[in-house]
Order: sequence, then structure tokens, then C-alpha cells
Amino acid sequence: MKCPYCGHLDNKVIDSRLNKESTITRRRRSCLSCDQRFTTYERLEVMLPMLVKKDGRREVWDRQKMVIGLEKACEKRPVSCDKIDEFVDEIEKKLQDYGSKEVPSKVIGEWVMEELPRLDEVAYVRFASVYRQFKDVNEFMDELKGLLDSRDQSKADGTS
Repeated sequence: MKCPYCGHLDNKVIDSRLNKESTITRRRRSCLSCDQRFTTYERLEVMLPMLVKKDGRREVWDRQKMVIGLEKACEKRPVSCDKIDEFVDEIEKKLQDYGSKEVPSKVIGEWVMEELPRLDEVAYVRFASVYRQFKDVNEFMDELKGLLDSRDQSKADGTS
């Protein structure tokens, strides 16, 4: 592992910890040349299906793109980076279980739209406004009504 401070390749691991799901290893390291400390994360690399975009292009799944999109939707909201990471972890689990070598990006968008209201309703509305590409305020209002109706239904069912 290359030291981010001096570029030296030799370092020692001071501490290792797993996240709750035991899917990511966090390691604190110390450079043997400059004694600076830094953190690395190890994540199991799994083969995820290719995304098929609306225009037919195929792209490799990019976790960071989803994280950035959710961070924008959750900007200035009480949603931690850990919650966003957990959210993306769940999407990746669904991708692993999808059972095909390709998945339409629309499917992933719908998964996000289904789960995002539980993370943050304002983030959901922000994400929906970009994802659904509303043409006018009436389409936006219809989406809000749907969100409110599903929230009211959840409360009536006692599942909120």
C-alpha cells in the first residue's frame, strides 16, 4: 500500500476492524518511512451485472455514481454518510441477486425510488424530480400526492 504522504510502499497495519455486516475491513496503517498514519478500506469485489442505459449503452456498475447521486439528494438533510453507504450496499445486494449478466438502469432507479422514502422523504422528492424528469409542476404534485398517500397507508397499516 502506497503512503499518501510520502509515496513509500512499506507500512504496517496498526488496527483492523470489520463493519457490522463483515463486508468491509477498515485498516489503520503507519508508514515505515515518514511515520504518518492513514486509513484504508478493503471491500470484497463481486461481479455485478452490466447496466443497460435507456439509449442501449452498456456500463459497468459504478458504486460511486450512486453514492454521489444520493449525497446530492440528501444534501443539508439529517442523513449520515453511513446511512447512504448502507443504502447503496442494499442496492448492490439486489444487483448480486438479480440473476442476469445485464440489468436495465431503469430497474435500479425503481429500486431506489421504492426504498428512498424510508431513508428521507425530502431526498426522495429531490431524487424523483431528476429521475422522473418532470415536465411541469403537475407531474411533481402527482409524485408528492403518491408519496403522501403511501405514507398515510403505512400509518394506517401500522408499518411506519
